[in-house]
Amino acid sequence: MVFYKSEIAQMLISVLTISLAFSLGFLVSFPLVLLTVGIGFIAHEIGHKIVALRFGCRAVYKMWVEGLILALVFAFATAGRFIFAAPGAVYIYKPGMTRRENGLISLAGPLTNVALAFVFFFLILTPAPFLQQLGAWGFKINLFFAMFNLLPVPPLDGSKVMSWNPSVWLIVMVASAVLFFFPQVLYSLI
Repeated sequence: MVFYKSEIAQMLISVLTISLAFSLGFLVSFPLVLLTVGIGFIAHEIGHKIVALRFGCRAVYKMWVEGLILALVFAFATAGRFIFAAPGAVYIYKPGMTRRENGLISLAGPLTNVALAFVFFFLILTPAPFLQQLGAWGFKINLFFAMFNLLPVPPLDGSKVMSWNPSVWLIVMVASAVLFFFPQVLYSLI
């Protein structure tokens, strides 16, 4: 997989900006936010890129300057209670892309976040307080990313997944929401 220098720079700017936005209203240290938001955001975008490349698409991350500004404005205006997290996207280019291909590429990002949420969940179970805090924040932020991106509003991933397969969209959205709002469901399974 190839990343262009401009793509890497734009991802880093996006990560720093949304990490700042998320750190404003939460009692969580900036390095912890940077680590969890950075991992979740970059993995989400790489998930899109990997699946797109497998379908023979050209895939390049481009930051959305207006989205970065909105993230900071909303974070400052609401003291961090509302974060508009749309810092950019992987732009996909392929003539004749099918609705299924577009749906699967779009689903890859949120599913990556759900998978990461489970990884972070297991950190919560460790005896180390820092790892517990890292796990709790990473669990929440990755499920938030999944749910936000699954909203069925263009240009978010959810609109493309729903257009391809409403049942798949519903299953992933409900699962993400249940885990986000009721994490005790996971504890009951252990």
